Amino acid sequence: MQISNQLLQKYNIPVPRYTSYPPANHFTSKFDDRSYLNLLVDSNNHKPEHLAFYFHIPFCKKICYYCGCNAYTSKNEKQLERYFQALKQEVELVTSHISSNRKIAQIHFGGGTPNAVEAARLKELIAILQSKFATIEKPEIAIECNPAYLTFEYIDLLKEAGINRFSLGIQDFDNEILKSVNRDSSKIPVKELVEYLKKGKNDISVNLDFIYGLPGQTIESFNRTIEQAIAIRPDRLVTFSYAHVPWMKKHQAILEKRGLPSSDIKMKMFLSAYDQLIAAGYKAIGLDHFVLPSDELQLALETQELHRNFQGYCTRRTTGQVYAFGVTAISQLENGYAQNVKDIEEYIGLIGSQKLPTERGYQLSPTEIIIREAINEIMCNKQVSWEHIAHRLGTTSEEVLNALAISSSTLEDLQNNDLIRFNEKGITVTEIGTIFIRNIAAALDKHYQQQNHSYSKTV
Repeated sequence: MQISNQLLQKYNIPVPRYTSYPPANHFTSKFDDRSYLNLLVDSNNHKPEHLAFYFHIPFCKKICYYCGCNAYTSKNEKQLERYFQALKQEVELVTSHISSNRKIAQIHFGGGTPNAVEAARLKELIAILQSKFATIEKPEIAIECNPAYLTFEYIDLLKEAGINRFSLGIQDFDNEILKSVNRDSSKIPVKELVEYLKKGKNDISVNLDFIYGLPGQTIESFNRTIEQAIAIRPDRLVTFSYAHVPWMKKHQAILEKRGLPSSDIKMKMFLSAYDQLIAAGYKAIGLDHFVLPSDELQLALETQELHRNFQGYCTRRTTGQVYAFGVTAISQLENGYAQNVKDIEEYIGLIGSQKLPTERGYQLSPTEIIIREAINEIMCNKQVSWEHIAHRLGTTSEEVLNALAISSSTLEDLQNNDLIRFNEKGITVTEIGTIFIRNIAAALDKHYQQQNHSYSKTV
């Protein structure tokens, strides 16, 4: 695929990532624990009925310089113990308000580095949830792992706990590049880790995650990394664009001193990786995910049933309202969002007082629910039908169009640049348009202001 420098310069602007709508920077502190409690109780009356649970495990053995997550070094064993006790208490607080006849579709451990803690702690959290709710057939139980801290014995414990999707944060196969961003390389060859994860288990899915745009990376070096990944043949492979936001994460400023690739080089890295993966038989999902043709995500895309939440892409089958536990964790319910406090000690204290640790959140209006649905369709299924949105939400196509920031001149410009095709029925994203899919979503977003540079750039 070829992208002109003119097109890159035009659309490489700060836009939301749209992991939620509205994005998290619109959340407000006026939304408190009482607001969340009301939203929580009300969530039982809305679809999706399935439950998705997220645990934020913020502990890491050390902090990678590119990290944009809320993370702490896991050197304080007493604090870690108190944190997990608080997680269990928060589960009790929240699930007491959830209807017991609803079923678990997803459980996800993110971080931080979830595998920086004992596997028994994670297994206990899964068991607690499964003692309270039944599961759908083949629920997705997932964990993000740093391969540097994985052993075969630890993998066995995670499998015993029922985890069936593993995301390995490789980032790059070049050890010198990893050293420059303060990340340890895998002690066991990644190919052996993947083979062991899949051994004797047909239902286990493995992601390999990579970042492009790090110091020291070149088009050639990233090509070599993707070649190695293809040879391993994971079920899913993700190429994340490094999001440089030093005003939010000060440690990222270290990378500026080491030299970051230009937007032009980053785009060429991604496009070269894209071409390699497509030639190797992978299918493109959303902006930056690639999956084998038999993967559930590809089958969902073919039937326009692909969805996503803060934890990544999923299918409508495994879609649930998300109930999140731990510091900074964000619950994604049908009518709004609730985010927990950022500080561990404050979180533990609030839970100990039997209070929901809500710091901020957002209650969606009926108009915003329509916008969210349209943006999700663009970001996931690469098209949006006004009639389809109207049918799903029980409204009319006219109401859908009234809710969206539809500008004929903007859509015509996107079409003239070969990013979309549109008519009175909806919008379809082209292959080139997939690269700038965040820009296309922003064209439907009444909240978006281009001059707001608090977002990362497209590339």
